[in-house]
Amino acid sequence: MLTRFISYKNSEICFHIYGTGSRVAVCFHGFGEDAATFEPLQHFIGDTYTFLCINLPYHACTVWNGGLTFTPQDLFAIIDLALAEGGITTTAGITLCGYSMGGRIALGLLQSNPEKINQAVLIAPDGLHTNFWYFMATQTAPGNWLFKVTMQNPAWFFALVNIGKAMGLLNKSIVKFVHYYLDDKAVRALLYKRWTTLRKFNPSKKRFREAVSAHTIHVHFIFGAHDRIILSKRAHPFATGLPMVKQTILPTGHSLLKEQHIKNIAAAFC
Repeated sequence: MLTRFISYKNSEICFHIYGTGSRVAVCFHGFGEDAATFEPLQHFIGDTYTFLCINLPYHACTVWNGGLTFTPQDLFAIIDLALAEGGITTTAGITLCGYSMGGRIALGLLQSNPEKINQAVLIAPDGLHTNFWYFMATQTAPGNWLFKVTMQNPAWFFALVNIGKAMGLLNKSIVKFVHYYLDDKAVRALLYKRWTTLRKFNPSKKRFREAVSAHTIHVHFIFGAHDRIILSKRAHPFATGLPMVKQTILPTGHSLLKEQHIKNIAAAFC
């Protein structure tokens, strides 16, 4: 593993490089995770691909001082700087790979500048449908204010979650997910910063389909059959009628980047 740093907007962006192949894949990790989660891919296709794995703002070793706004154009600029710093060149366009939250990031890049992309491998990607609470918390000023206040004083929200659980409106996976990220004050503060900072990455079914069709971008969705967080059916409106879009369902839940699934994920890369 090669770990490097680049400076961007008074921030230090940390990234890892794996593999030695001539094709370039830029990878984005899930919420609360780090870029090293993609390291196992090099053991299967590292001779074909060079993986540039970027730690997103407020994650791992990246120190972000650029405020609470981060755009696709910011990320493309960072990718260019990281490629130059790593001595990586490509003439055939890049492959995007994203897991969960990172899938949302990859989708945002694909629809923003599709001419730069030739392939995308999207692993249980977030953002395939509009979540009301996420939309309110990140896309509206009153909602973002309430989000910030709730992260500081979450008692009322926990009470609402408990009511939803008791009424059968929320499954156990969702409740567990909520408590995992909201029980700790420091983690709640990070949640607010991460969601707010990455709010400009909003996948659009219309823009996705237009981009994939116009630029013949090969896309491979990968989901867990037992995933209760990201459902595979959410990809259907994005994929239907597009022959360059494929889908694979693996016998697991949301934790797809485990050793036993890496070979199947690697096979999704063209």
